[in-house]
Amino acid sequence: MISYEDRALRELNEWKRRMRKKPSIIDRATKGTQNKLNDMLPDKYHEIMTLTIKNLTKTVLYGSQYITKPPLKNLPLAQREALVREKAKFYRRTAMVEGAATGAGGIILGLTDFPLLLSIKIKFLYDVASIYGFDVRDYKERLYILHIFQLAFSSKGNMNKVFEKMERWEEYADSLPDDINSFDWENFQQEYRDYLDLAKLLQLLPGIGAFVGLYVNRKLMERLKKTAVQSYRMRILDQAGN
Repeated sequence: MISYEDRALRELNEWKRRMRKKPSIIDRATKGTQNKLNDMLPDKYHEIMTLTIKNLTKTVLYGSQYITKPPLKNLPLAQREALVREKAKFYRRTAMVEGAATGAGGIILGLTDFPLLLSIKIKFLYDVASIYGFDVRDYKERLYILHIFQLAFSSKGNMNKVFEKMERWEEYADSLPDDINSFDWENFQQEYRDYLDLAKLLQLLPGIGAFVGLYVNRKLMERLKKTAVQSYRMRILDQAGN
């Protein structure tokens, strides 16, 4: 019978293959459509998005309020991922309730959804990192969390660039400064601002905002969970010599 680790490695290798694929014609067309829609949105919307992403990046790198639990040690992969699934259910429900509530309020409350959902996503990733045994008190581990976030919600072209760094993370991390204050976080946060999820824009529309908020937040959290699982599998299984 195939072991849990062998099945996980098979899924990981398939995921890696998808991550390495270059942008298709459809990907490039979608990005073009997205850019046009972004141009139609009011300046206030873009100001909120830029400020939120900037503050999020700075908070994750320098803040400590997300750090809640020490890393779990000496657990098999199957047990770790059972815990991740339970965490994902909790955070998915939270995101769905928040999305429905803010979506029902139209464009004003819809704008508040973006920073709230970002906070939920990042808190979830901190918990996942600890479950997989990584110590988020190390700022390089917090930087890995930001890479996971970016990998999950980037255009295909940027996804390729992010994945290339993550695939050789230990080597890349060694090249980073030991002092977090020397890290160029300003440049890093600008990469996030280059991409906004198309579906979230629909949450601002009157009449359908609540439904879209609930549905989209559920889908986004599921996407984040899958990306986080494979990202940490990549490190654990690689370290194990698989």
